[in-house]
Amino acid sequence: MDGFALVAVGTVLALHEYALMTRSLRPVTLAAYAGALLALLGAELGGLEWTLAGFLSTIVLAFVLHWVGQTRQSATVAIAATVLGTAWIGLCLAHMLLLRDGSDHGRLATFAVLLAVWAGDIGAFFAGRMIGRHKLAPALSPGKTWEGFAFGTIATVFVMFVTLYKQDFVSIADSIFLGLVVAVAGPLGDLFESGIKRDMHVKDSGRLLGGHGGVLRVAAGAAGERDHPAAVDGAGDLGAGDERERVALDVVVLAGMGVGEVHARAGDLHEHLAGAGLGRRRVLHELEHLGAAPRGDADGAHDANASLTAR
Repeated sequence: MDGFALVAVGTVLALHEYALMTRSLRPVTLAAYAGALLALLGAELGGLEWTLAGFLSTIVLAFVLHWVGQTRQSATVAIAATVLGTAWIGLCLAHMLLLRDGSDHGRLATFAVLLAVWAGDIGAFFAGRMIGRHKLAPALSPGKTWEGFAFGTIATVFVMFVTLYKQDFVSIADSIFLGLVVAVAGPLGDLFESGIKRDMHVKDSGRLLGGHGGVLRVAAGAAGERDHPAAVDGAGDLGAGDERERVALDVVVLAGMGVGEVHARAGDLHEHLAGAGLGRRRVLHELEHLGAAPRGDADGAHDANASLTAR
């Protein structure tokens, strides 16, 4: 069980951040926790087959708990969001346990991957700040540059070569190939997370690690996310129009809630208003334009209006 507890804690924290990030989709968080931990337990005790069995239990648990809970979100959306989080976080971290136990050099391989990702992060960061000019994926993460990616790849391959070949674990060609795989997988994980954050209109996945973001961001792979100082977790290029759109979407959500849920989200909405430079009058206008609450009772829009007026 060496290392299992640490991975389990990291998985729970990352899933918690994922649940907050995708809360508008109403994922069945309890099912995600259970499925991810069962996948980790399967990896620790039974191997790949039991890992997959633990993960697949998420589908059944999500369906049952969604049915019992009777949430207002559609079952397809809620269950899909739950399975995505479990696969992305729980199943991927379970494979780290499988890698650790895969051979006599499993621990070396696990640490090699972690060190290579961190080395790529550092190389991409400094190269992006000093010489980064060409955007890698401006639509998803404007801070990533091709220059940062190139230097991050060099750093990643070098670390994999030193830690694997120099320890007589694999050949030169294999160490270089594995380094290239890690160098590509890290930024892809970042872009995947950035895409979800943009889709959910969320700026940060978490703040547990301060400037590094949350556990979810670290688990996704930090290589290249900070290639450019203007980037802020893939949301650094949000203009005034994007901020106003995000506020309008929050207003739509609030208009369909009851009094209790409106008060629970009041703090978040206030932060969005401050960031977008919008006053209460504009938001009240949005509520009047919405009319009747689309998902809740007829008093939903009135409840949100009263809550915003009170603030």
